[in-house]
Amino acid sequence: MGKNETCRLCGGGIDSGVTTFTVDYGSGVLVVRHVPALVCAQCGESWIEDPVAARLEEMLQDAKHHHRQIEVIDIAA
Repeated sequence: MGKNETCRLCGGGIDSGVTTFTVDYGSGVLVVRHVPALVCAQCGESWIEDPVAARLEEMLQDAKHHHRQIEVIDIAA
């Protein structure tokens, strides 16, 4: 999905923005703020592109490896 496409849910315009990624992985919760994403201007739905998703997966694996119950990260920091 690129910037010039329309939202698959509502047909609104897609633009670059940020979102918050949250996952409950059973033994804990990971929250990553200010994640770069493509965001619908109409409904607010967001899509995370593959390189960013790979970085989020690394953060998740690190949180699991260190048995963190709650991890809140600002990706921009």
